[in-house]
Amino acid sequence: MPTERDIESAEASLFVDLPLPSAEQVQQAQAKAVAKRGHGAPRLLEPNRRQIQLRASDLESLLAPDHRARLVWGYVERQDLSSLFDAVKARGSNAGRAAIDPRILFALWLYATLEGVGSGREVARLSREHDAYRWICGGVSVNYHALNDFRSANEALMDDLLTDNVAALAAVGAIRLERVAQDGMRVRADAGAASFRRQTGLQQHLREAGELVRSLKEQAQSDPGQAKRRERAAQLRAAEEREQRIARALEQLPEVAAAKKRQGGKEEDARASTTDPDARVMKMADGGFRPAVNVQLATTCDEQVIVGMDVVKAGSDMAQLAAMVEQVEQRLGQAPAQWLVDGGFPAHEQIDGVASKTTVYAPVPEPRAQKDEYGQPVQQDKHAPKPGDSPAVAEWRRRMASQEAAGIYKQRAATAECVNAQARNRGLLRMPVRGLAKIRSVVGLFVLAHNLLRTAVLAPQLIGWGTNPSAAGARAA
Repeated sequence: MPTERDIESAEASLFVDLPLPSAEQVQQAQAKAVAKRGHGAPRLLEPNRRQIQLRASDLESLLAPDHRARLVWGYVERQDLSSLFDAVKARGSNAGRAAIDPRILFALWLYATLEGVGSGREVARLSREHDAYRWICGGVSVNYHALNDFRSANEALMDDLLTDNVAALAAVGAIRLERVAQDGMRVRADAGAASFRRQTGLQQHLREAGELVRSLKEQAQSDPGQAKRRERAAQLRAAEEREQRIARALEQLPEVAAAKKRQGGKEEDARASTTDPDARVMKMADGGFRPAVNVQLATTCDEQVIVGMDVVKAGSDMAQLAAMVEQVEQRLGQAPAQWLVDGGFPAHEQIDGVASKTTVYAPVPEPRAQKDEYGQPVQQDKHAPKPGDSPAVAEWRRRMASQEAAGIYKQRAATAECVNAQARNRGLLRMPVRGLAKIRSVVGLFVLAHNLLRTAVLAPQLIGWGTNPSAAGARAA
C-alpha cells in the first residue's frame, strides 16, 4: 500500500516538466490584481421587486386566440341564462348597486372546474392575479360569497343547460343514442362521521338548538349596540340553520330506518347526520365507511358525452337503472338502444321496468351454491332461465351468454370509468356544499365542463370554436 510520501512525490513528478514563472511574470500578475481591485465593486443589474411599473396592455391581449378561457366564454355567452338575468333586482333608475353579470360567475366556475379549482376563495384570488380569470372578469370585481352562492343555488339551471347541450349535439348528429353506459360514484359528503345521531340524540340536540335560538333572539332584542346586533344576528342565523338541519335529520330518520331493516339491521340503530341530513354512511372504494352521496352518470359510449346525471342518498345502485333511463328519454325524446351497467344495477324489477325502452347489458350474478342429496355440489348454468323469471329477465340471462354481448359489455368500463376518473381528476373528491339540491348544482358544473370539452371536439360550431373538430379538440384538451 503506497505511503503518504509516495503519493506526494508522484503528484510532484506530474509537474516537473513545466517551467517556473519568471519574476517579471509574477510582478505583472500581481499588478493586474491590484489594478482590478482599484476599479471598485462590480456593477450588476439587481432585482427591485418594489418598484412601480406601468404596463400599456389590455386584457384582450393577455390570452392566446385558442386559450381555453375563450372556449369557456364562447360557450357561456350562447346559453339561455334568462332565469339568472330575471333575478337581478338592480334595474333602470332603481336604487342599489349594479349586479355582477351572471355570465362572469358561470364562466369563472366552468373554467375553474376544468382547471381543478374548487374553492370559492381561491377563484376570487385568481380573478385578481391570474390572467385567464382576469380576462373572464373583464375588470369586474368578484368576491367568494357571490361565487359560492352561484355554485350552490342553480340546480334547475344546470339541469336545463345539460338538456340543451345534449339536444343540440343530437340535432347536429354529433351523438347517437346507440349505446349508453351508466355508473355510480360515491363522493365524500361534507359531514363528519361523529355528526350521526340516533333518534334520542337528535331530539336532545333539537331541544338544545331551539333553546339557543330563543336565547339569541332575547339578547338581540335587549342589546341596543349596532355592532353587537350584527354579531347576534349572525349567531342567530347559524343557530337557526342548525336547528333546521337537525329537524330535517329527524324527518329522514324513518327512511334511514327502513333501509336499515331491508339490509337486515335493527331499525333502532338508524342514525342521521346533524351536519348534512342527506348524507349516508357508504362503503367507499378503499373499503372504508364514510358519509357520502352517490353520483349517477350516464354517458354515450362512442362519444363519451354525459346525457344523464343524478345524486341519490342510497349507497347501492340497485334501484337507479329505470330512473336514469327515464331521465335520458325525457331529455332527448328517446331511450338508447342499449344500456350498459355493472353488476350492482340489474335488479329484476329494474330490468322489467326498462324492457320496452332499451336492451340491458349487465353481468349475470353467480347462483348460490347447491348440493345434491349426497352432499356434492350441483353444476348450475347461471344463464339458464330460472323459475319465476319474467320474460325480460329470462331474455337478459340468455343474452349475456353470447360472445356478442361480452364484446358489447367491454365498452362499459372504457366509458363509465374514464368519465369518473376525469371527474376525480378535476376535484370531485369531496362535496363543498350540503344538501342534495346544492350538491346537484355542483355536480352539474362538472358535467357541463366535461361536455364542453367534448363539444369542442364533436361540434365546435355550436360554441363558435372554428370548423375543424380535430384542431379544436387539440386546443381544448
